Amino acid sequence: MRTKTLKKNRINVVTLGCSKNVYDSEVLMGQLKASGKDVVHEQEGNIVVINTCGFINNAKEESVNTILEYMQKKEAGDVDKVFVTGCLSERYKPDLEKEIPDVDQYFGTTELPGLLKALGADYKHELIGERLTTTPKNYAYLKIAEGCDRPCSFCAIPIMRGKHRSTPIEDLVTEAEKLAANGVKELILIAQDLTYYGLDLYKKRNLAELLEALVKVEGIEWIRLHYAFPTGFPMDVLDVMNREPKICNYLDIPLQHISDAILKSMRRGTTQAKTTKLLQEFRAKVPEMTIRTTLIVGYPGETEEDFQTLKQWVKDMRFERLGCFTYSHEENTHAYNLEDDVPEEVKIDRANQIMEIQSQISWELNQAKIGQEFKVIIDRKEGNYFVGRTEFDSPDVDNEVLIDASKTYLKTGEYTTVKITEAEDFDLYGEVIS
Repeated sequence: MRTKTLKKNRINVVTLGCSKNVYDSEVLMGQLKASGKDVVHEQEGNIVVINTCGFINNAKEESVNTILEYMQKKEAGDVDKVFVTGCLSERYKPDLEKEIPDVDQYFGTTELPGLLKALGADYKHELIGERLTTTPKNYAYLKIAEGCDRPCSFCAIPIMRGKHRSTPIEDLVTEAEKLAANGVKELILIAQDLTYYGLDLYKKRNLAELLEALVKVEGIEWIRLHYAFPTGFPMDVLDVMNREPKICNYLDIPLQHISDAILKSMRRGTTQAKTTKLLQEFRAKVPEMTIRTTLIVGYPGETEEDFQTLKQWVKDMRFERLGCFTYSHEENTHAYNLEDDVPEEVKIDRANQIMEIQSQISWELNQAKIGQEFKVIIDRKEGNYFVGRTEFDSPDVDNEVLIDASKTYLKTGEYTTVKITEAEDFDLYGEVIS
């Protein structure tokens, strides 16, 4: 059955999962555009490419449901072809081919040339930094490395993404320059582990040197660090953060847990004492630093005592930003050999308890911001408000600053100075002072 879509041969790229997938979709779209293809992101198109996530159960379910949704559209004649790529198809390709055989073709995370060929495009090696960004025009993700060498027991990322591979500094600078030329003002550096950057290429942890190169790119005003690992953190990064105003006083460092028994079983290579000392060093060296972390509750063998240790530590550390996930029992990971013995309702209750504590901490920290002035980037207009962020906040996951649109006109993508007038647990309200 032919499709009912008026626009033929338009490729619709659908992105699920994390910022790394967003980046990969943007690279795919850049390649398609360079081959003269009509490509859109999450809009109408008669050819669909679904970039899937296969990280944890919820993400896998969403990916499978999205594939099934588009297969129904194909059956109804609303789309011609459906291709699936990304982490889910890297991890479960044989199962997917068996269970959903009518997908036109499945591709893994490293099969971009094959996917392009299937879409009638050529892979162009010379396209360094040529992407079609899907984020608001003022910020973009910059993936500095692919894969991961860490042995964390709960994580399937090395299965889906392979070993750690750093991108050379000169290529990243070229990419940053092209992003800046297109109006990007904030770079969000991403990788499975930023702190490992350079070990394969330069035989040393080279994140600080990369930052020194990126701050020289004209037009870039903020550089934000996502996904650092606590073991072997290169402390010279903090010196650059202190010295260079473009480096946001912000670090996303997923710590996962703090009970020594759980950390050992998770194969995190650290202890409660070492982790606490590291965070104290961060705050001593960069007093204004905002630390974002993520935690996992309900890991196999997590006792009530382990959980109480974690709860007390969250209270003591007073993280500026924190997210909490329930443990997902993933095939082919080291932890899959353990019994998933914490009941689901207990996992959910523990996650809720952690987030209640964090909500109160966030409220108290935000109250202290009332009356202060901050440089704010405006991301969008939503309802009656312009919505922005300070340097201490990442898109989608952190605090937002809401400014009454009836009182002030602001341009998205512009910086402005805002005085905070009210604060809730995860939102700030302010008025423009310049």
